[in-house]
Amino acid sequence: MKLARITAALAVAVATGAAALPAAAEITVPSLVYRTGPYAPNGIPWANAFQDYFNLLNERDGGINGVKVKVVECETAYNTTQGVECYESTKAEGLVFHPRSTGITYQLIPKATTDHKVIHSMMYGRTSAANGKVFPNVFNFPANYWDAASIMLKHAGDMEGGMDGLKGKTIALVYHNSAYGKEPIRTLEKLSEKHGFALELLPVDHPGQEQKATWLKVRQMRPDFVFMWGWGVMNQVAIQEAASVRFPMDRFIGTWWSGSENDVLPAGAAANGYKSITVHAPGASFKVHEDILSLLYDNGKGAGERDRVGEVVYNRGMLEAMYTAEAYRTAMEMHKTDNPTGDQLRDGFEALNLDQARLAAIGMEGFTVPVQVSCENHGGPGLGAIQQWNADSKTWTLITDFVGADREIIDPLIAEDSAAYASENNVEERACN
Repeated sequence: MKLARITAALAVAVATGAAALPAAAEITVPSLVYRTGPYAPNGIPWANAFQDYFNLLNERDGGINGVKVKVVECETAYNTTQGVECYESTKAEGLVFHPRSTGITYQLIPKATTDHKVIHSMMYGRTSAANGKVFPNVFNFPANYWDAASIMLKHAGDMEGGMDGLKGKTIALVYHNSAYGKEPIRTLEKLSEKHGFALELLPVDHPGQEQKATWLKVRQMRPDFVFMWGWGVMNQVAIQEAASVRFPMDRFIGTWWSGSENDVLPAGAAANGYKSITVHAPGASFKVHEDILSLLYDNGKGAGERDRVGEVVYNRGMLEAMYTAEAYRTAMEMHKTDNPTGDQLRDGFEALNLDQARLAAIGMEGFTVPVQVSCENHGGPGLGAIQQWNADSKTWTLITDFVGADREIIDPLIAEDSAAYASENNVEERACN
């Protein structure tokens, strides 16, 4: 609904004594995309899936509670300055923003709070935003970077016969030399103190096309495991370089942004056995995919290429859209309105409770884990599973159950970092009932 129409509706309501505004004509959801730039190969399927899911809701369900959704894209090229400009140019229309970049997220946190907008930096951004008492308008569920680091380490421990088996081992972290790539370092340092392994840090400068020196160091130090915090071309180069120094792929584990088809296909057979953490299943075997294909792609309404539906990054964008739609639905039902405000939508995010029954109802049974959010906890359950690449079938397969992070390590770090942010920015911690 345009601003002029909202103003007119308010005027009518005041003049006639109407108790409520009429139903919203549509919900506008801004989509900060990067279809151009060095990270476009991942940005494109992510943006397509986000668009597809809301188009599916419009086609199948008539929108969210009968209100149609309009997705408005703004190109950031994964550039922080452009990302902030996109926010400013679309904030009059939208209530919730997905920066899709840790750098952009950091810049938008204070703006969104002041503007009564919601930021959902799903599985990225500022990890301590999981503390809803300090970051009331920012959410990063279903899990955060520190959860990921801990769960990846748990898998390494399982491969060594238990966490005690990590004592005396060496883990090398190959990471994007940026705020994003540095996120897991402190957590891994704490975990190394607890479990007695050595941590070696190997930064890779943007965009990550030159890594021969990095992998020469890996060959020389012979670590027991390599963890990777990469994005875009850095991932595929790292996997090819790991193969060239004959590092065992089943001991090479990437974060969830280092585990897509784009990352492994360029290496061909050499990528076989590579692993990454994930928060959802791979593939297009779920009812939601069936609906997207039959209602959208079979009718020429798909946003992207049909054969890419079900790829990892596609599924990630679809998941992001689903969370937003369910938060809108929750806000509408809580506040008995088809046109929630920014604060009301925030309430919807904080009251989000996606159980198994609801996931089944929307076609995602078995696709991901239940999520419950609260005023205190904006980070969700913090669960993750490990997937592994099969180069012969060109498919990812889940090889573990979904497990939780080491809360004894993670929760104090979140409390400490969020308290530091509150002190530096004169933020008063809010009470949660």
